[in-house]
Amino acid sequence: MKDQPIVTENSGPNKNLYRLSIFAAAIFFLLLLRLWYLQILEMENYQNLSESNRLRLVPVAASRGTIFDRNGKVMVSNRPSFSVAVIPQEVQNKEVLLARLSQLLGVDRLELLQKWEKGKGRARYYPIILASGITRDQLEILEENRMNLPGIDIQMHPVRDYPNGIIASHLLGYLGELSEQEMASELFSAYNPGDYVGKSGIERNWEKELHGVNGGRQLEVDAMGRVLKTVSEVSPTIGNSMVLTIDLDMQKKAEEAFGEQAGAAVAMDLNSGEVLVFVSKPDFDPALFAEGLSSKQWNEYLADTRHPLENKALKGQYPPGSTFKIITAMAGLEEGLVDENTSVNCNGSYVMGNRTFKCWNRKGHGTVNLRKALRESCDVYFYKLGERLGVDKIAWYARKFALGAPMGIGLENEKGGLIPTAAWKEKRFGKKWLRGETIPISIGQGYLLMTPIQLASMIAAVANEGTIYRPRLVRRIINPEGQVIREFHPEVLARLAGIKPGNYRLIKEGLFAVVNERGGTGGMARLYEVKVAGKTGTSQVVKLRDKGGAIPYQYRDHALFVAFAPYEKPEVAVAVVVEHGEHGGSAAAPIAGRILRQYFEGKGIIKKPTPVTGNAPEENSSETPVSDAVPEEAEQTVNED
Repeated sequence: MKDQPIVTENSGPNKNLYRLSIFAAAIFFLLLLRLWYLQILEMENYQNLSESNRLRLVPVAASRGTIFDRNGKVMVSNRPSFSVAVIPQEVQNKEVLLARLSQLLGVDRLELLQKWEKGKGRARYYPIILASGITRDQLEILEENRMNLPGIDIQMHPVRDYPNGIIASHLLGYLGELSEQEMASELFSAYNPGDYVGKSGIERNWEKELHGVNGGRQLEVDAMGRVLKTVSEVSPTIGNSMVLTIDLDMQKKAEEAFGEQAGAAVAMDLNSGEVLVFVSKPDFDPALFAEGLSSKQWNEYLADTRHPLENKALKGQYPPGSTFKIITAMAGLEEGLVDENTSVNCNGSYVMGNRTFKCWNRKGHGTVNLRKALRESCDVYFYKLGERLGVDKIAWYARKFALGAPMGIGLENEKGGLIPTAAWKEKRFGKKWLRGETIPISIGQGYLLMTPIQLASMIAAVANEGTIYRPRLVRRIINPEGQVIREFHPEVLARLAGIKPGNYRLIKEGLFAVVNERGGTGGMARLYEVKVAGKTGTSQVVKLRDKGGAIPYQYRDHALFVAFAPYEKPEVAVAVVVEHGEHGGSAAAPIAGRILRQYFEGKGIIKKPTPVTGNAPEENSSETPVSDAVPEEAEQTVNED
């Protein structure tokens, strides 16, 4: 009998079965590992992807608060606008999408790319605004091509509306899209990419009050991005509204009076500091900024040599010219160097050492006392007074009037002007002050600089005899329910303690003569129904040896005028600067007159002119706006200070 073969466990079919079992276990283990990876480690990611196939988050921008004038007239409101947004998570090929959008919208592809890049850092399902303010035609084109624009979403949101056009543009300011620096700031953590925020003026400085709180909607969409239903919604909260101190009718009249001239004007309630008029010319169109200003438009503004983007009422620093003679006169009276009877002889010039300082009237004014010196703006009178006072004494009185520092009106980058002293020059230039440098300071020239806001405050303090109020632009803040949540009241910056009441009287009498007496330099601001007092000024831009012939615009003198009314019981103060207007009496005074006329027409003190419908008004009709004409007594002086 032959021996039978020995069969072991590791031989034959058993061995193959063992190997197969090991292989199957390994495969099963890998599947479990993959399942663990997908279910545990990648759960959140795939959950988001799954949700994005049917849910879309759409932010809803809050409407900004409305801005009203003091009488409840709308200055800024809102209107609906369309924008194009993209959901990055739904875009397969960014370059192809941007190229298509650029072609369909007629927008530079680089501009679209820059906006896409600004949205980085947010969740990929969050919309990024690529284009704002698209037209109805553009909207139709996008809808027709929706199949070829994956990830695109058309959104409707509120934008600023300006029912009065460019009126008060520097005061109101403009909006701009959030910058990268702003997005990184904690102050804007609650904002969304593409949001518009205040960049200047009231819009910027009261951004937190005006902006409101954004809302959002969670929408269910199909594979084509079409909305099926709203899953959940959080309504936005409208921003608070603001009531300004501005009188819109006065503002319109002031801007109309400037015409095409450049400069600034400020009118204020001299018993509270409320600003009634705030003009800077030329101005800009804030509506262009509301939905994105093009590079071409921006460059046009920057290239304009008259600087339409500069807020000249707040930042324009000008030599005050002869309007500063008010300060020099007050210093002389307070120091006892002059009184109402003190007189000097003006022969047309004043000699100090080897220098000759000329009066604007080359023939001279003859014998001049304080009243006549103010009325006819005699330079020689103030040259002599300024030399006796010295620069530091003049500066001391100027600073009592809160000049030489920002007044804190509540807008960004307010300038403070410059009141020079001997110590200032030593520190600034390392040189001693010279006696001859005081002469131009005494008539508002030299190193001296003031802003239109400061000019208005100065004349207001003279009119109310010693109280300097902080200029104020906002009256109250109102919530969306119409409730007043904050009210603002007059704030006293300083009081001119120690100045004798009689000295105010003497200066005010001289200012009354400027506007109302023969030979006065401000006759073109006269209102026959209300007595106006004021002071003209002309400030030199560059020193010209020969003024014969036509002077190029950029070298012409600035024209200034400050005034208050009524003379007997002052209510309103005004300051006007016309850049390169040459003469305060002929360029700035008429503008001030029209502003004051509008103020008193609004109060019913002056009757509004009846519109001409057929027959012209009679020659002597009191309905003719006298301040728009040249009074007979002013004709002989309109070509000087």
